[in-house]
Amino acid sequence: MSIAAVFPGQGSQSIGMLAALSDKYPQVRETFQEASDCLGYDLWSLVQNGPEEELGRTTVTQPAMLAAGVAVWRAWEEEGGCRPEVMAGHSLGEYTALVCAGALAFGDAVRLVAERGRLMQSAVPAGSGAMAAILGLADDQVAALCAKAAAGEVVEAVNFNAPGQVVVAGQSDAVARLMSLASEAGAKRVISLNVSVPSHCTLMKPAADAFADVLRDVTFGVARAPVIHNVDVTAKRDPAEIADALVRQLYNPVRWVETIEGFADEGIRVVFEFGPGKVLSGLNKRIDRSLKVLCVDDVKTLDAALELCEEYGS
Repeated sequence: MSIAAVFPGQGSQSIGMLAALSDKYPQVRETFQEASDCLGYDLWSLVQNGPEEELGRTTVTQPAMLAAGVAVWRAWEEEGGCRPEVMAGHSLGEYTALVCAGALAFGDAVRLVAERGRLMQSAVPAGSGAMAAILGLADDQVAALCAKAAAGEVVEAVNFNAPGQVVVAGQSDAVARLMSLASEAGAKRVISLNVSVPSHCTLMKPAADAFADVLRDVTFGVARAPVIHNVDVTAKRDPAEIADALVRQLYNPVRWVETIEGFADEGIRVVFEFGPGKVLSGLNKRIDRSLKVLCVDDVKTLDAALELCEEYGS
């Protein structure tokens, strides 16, 4: 085993993403058109032209990033790129991984993530939730500070992204208290994140309960490659277990460090990130510097990935 594929989630979107790739690969616009047909609006036009505030709404960001990852993967398949031995996605990217592994139909995934975004947005009143990135403190330090900052409200460590990089989420006032405490504790940086919902914390439990009903109508197939789930860092084959992992993911942490460490332990040497932003590639380098990592989001990086496939592919 030597090659893995990962797919980014919210936060990696940008106006104009994949424009250059679409000039060579018609699969890109075809993928976005397929998504647009499911959604009832022109997703490609919104991604290319904005407004940025609209693209940043979670109900739009989620299908946009799903379509972006699948579009790059389809260009990869068009070029005969090697098939990774294992896949994973960060948060929303888990749905992209399931699609690219053949376990979930793209149209079903588009409808799922659009509804997922709607339920997440409606789970908390606008402006009442927040997220922040804490850099330079250990995981257990951040968890202890969350307990101290809560004061009867919700603030939790929700993304374990890299050593010394933890994202917290919860109610706005509690997150603000946590940010102050983290600064006082010696954090290198404390960054408020521009997001519309506090993902992966217990405030998302009502959204998860409603989403479980939505997932009952979705058919999952057998994945061509194992997809490692965020919530427990394991792969699932049983459709009911896949659905359960997607429900629990909404209100539990993303265990990204463990995911990448698990790749390395299993002999993975190369990790391709399919989709825009390069966020996961940066995290993956910090988790294990021995890994070769490459974000595939344009013609140049796709060609470079194909060359690495020849060297490391099985």
